[in-house]
Amino acid sequence: MEYRINKRTGDKISILGFGTSYIAEAKEADAVETIRHAYEGGVNYFDLATADAKTFPYFRKALSDVRDKVLYQVHFGADYSSGTYGWSTNGETVRRSIGWQLEQLQTDTIDYGFIHCIDELSDWEDYQRNGAFDYLMKLKEEGIVRHVGLSSHTPATIQRVLDEVPVDMLMFSVNPGYDYQKGEYAKGSVDERMAIYRRCEAEGIGISVMKPFSGGQLLDASISPFGKSLTRYQCMQYALDRPGVLTILPGASSVKQVDELLGFFEAEGKEKDYSIIGSFSPSEAVGKCVYCNHCKPCPVGIDIGLVNKYYDLALNGDTMAAEHYKGLELHADDCIGCGHCNSRCPFRVDQMTRMKEISTYFGK
Repeated sequence: MEYRINKRTGDKISILGFGTSYIAEAKEADAVETIRHAYEGGVNYFDLATADAKTFPYFRKALSDVRDKVLYQVHFGADYSSGTYGWSTNGETVRRSIGWQLEQLQTDTIDYGFIHCIDELSDWEDYQRNGAFDYLMKLKEEGIVRHVGLSSHTPATIQRVLDEVPVDMLMFSVNPGYDYQKGEYAKGSVDERMAIYRRCEAEGIGISVMKPFSGGQLLDASISPFGKSLTRYQCMQYALDRPGVLTILPGASSVKQVDELLGFFEAEGKEKDYSIIGSFSPSEAVGKCVYCNHCKPCPVGIDIGLVNKYYDLALNGDTMAAEHYKGLELHADDCIGCGHCNSRCPFRVDQMTRMKEISTYFGK
């Protein structure tokens, strides 16, 4: 397992987390075994926006003895009073639901308390007016909630909430389909979505990724919005390469499925290479580096993806990006202009020109 640090909280978070979209499909014993197996595989970050109320005891049985070693992402707005998932911005409904979830989990702390599913500005206004936000912040003041998160699919709404609330973690839908305006939750333009990634990286806000496979659509050519299928590992690597991303949260309902996801860490680079998306990227994405590193190997040894990422982050106001860039073994001014990267880039980025631009910006 690999881990990344949330810069705002200091938490060490597994880059593969556990989503709850499918765990309700398993029988209780199998579900408990699956959750525990994920933990034993190194997973320490668990999302609890589950589809069914019955799954909360599964997590208690699987993880209660290691509660201090795992992180729970709990949603203030997910309502299970009907027995299945419901959504609410009502403060009293949220209070009852959170109390019930804590009881079912048999825990007295919430690692990340999330402002839940705020897709429209009107949702955010309702959430505040109806007392849900005040209740979340009350539990934060009392120490029951350690850190504050936000879940949303909409870049414009995310920007508004980030302007108003000290958010430590953002749950955002990240995959090539949504980033290229394909799919139900493909909200925001290419640039608007990239602005979210870069802002989170610059401000130290971690991103936990929901819907990394676009609900499975990207894995099946017959229903993929691109007409071509991608693999789980390609989608996972794509999400992990976005600035700000700390962890991805694919769902699993069996030990076998967990093992398939854990296989990512043993897979060769070519199995994770998602450069094929360059063949179906929209015109507004052409000429923009997505840090896929398909241009490797650079004959000189420059890490072209990281050089580009640190440059883009610096332009977006990340004060640490220049230091990260300077810490690289080789820099943009080491480019010899051979054109190898240009010929391999599926997004038609003129990296030779970009290296000169980056070298001028950083002074080397």
